[in-house]
Amino acid sequence: MRAAAVAIVVAALVGACTGGGSFSPLGPLSTEYEYEEDLTVALDGSGTLIVNASIPALALLRGLPLNTELSARGDQLKNQIRDLYASEFTRVGRIGNWTRHGRRYVGIHLTVSDVRALPKVAPFAWARYELREDGEQAVFRQTLSKPSAPSGALAKAGLTGNEIVAFRLHLPARIRHQNSHYLDRPDSRPASRGNILIWEQRLGQRLEGQPIAYAEDRTPDVMEVRMDRQSILYRTLWLFGLAFLAALLVIALLIWLTMRRGPEDPEPSSPLPSA
Repeated sequence: MRAAAVAIVVAALVGACTGGGSFSPLGPLSTEYEYEEDLTVALDGSGTLIVNASIPALALLRGLPLNTELSARGDQLKNQIRDLYASEFTRVGRIGNWTRHGRRYVGIHLTVSDVRALPKVAPFAWARYELREDGEQAVFRQTLSKPSAPSGALAKAGLTGNEIVAFRLHLPARIRHQNSHYLDRPDSRPASRGNILIWEQRLGQRLEGQPIAYAEDRTPDVMEVRMDRQSILYRTLWLFGLAFLAALLVIALLIWLTMRRGPEDPEPSSPLPSA
């Protein structure tokens, strides 16, 4: 009975934190984002991208012709989202949807052949993605631009502007420089475990075109990272391989020393006395 009561309370808390919708990827302690890009990029430019966003935020930030009404049919919305995000550079995978705070949200899973080609896909035309080599390092830059939402569109969509927009980046190599910072304060924000960086901004600031960060050359609205040209996984595999080879050599040396020494000859036994 106690376990059942605890389960009911936990379920109620989770439902309250996520807005009581049918499904939400957020846990009870997660930050709620109105729009989020979660990009995992490889050094060759390929990657995966997950977009979690409310339909009103997609309409405001991207100018996408979507039905923002909560009563809109889910299957029609998914088909429309798939058509908008599919291209020769992006393959659309699973599309989820849920509700929170009286708004419908979608989660779009994409496989990207080259992140540098993303601006050719309509929902990402507001940004420019760069990935290039610079000496012994690789440089990733994502430059944003001001959305073209009309005046008064924020209030019309039922939003306050205090909602949070986020860009999360998973990197494959050791980070040497990055310009992410905490929300509402300029303090540098270190990478999370697993080489994960995140830039956050208020939705109202994003609609006004306020810079989310500044590059090293002071170019505004640029999220910038410098990293090693060799991936952490590649280096780890090499180290593992060298350690395994060293272990084999030590075992082989011990076997060789044992065989070379051989067993000691036994002491000759004393002759039995004659009768």
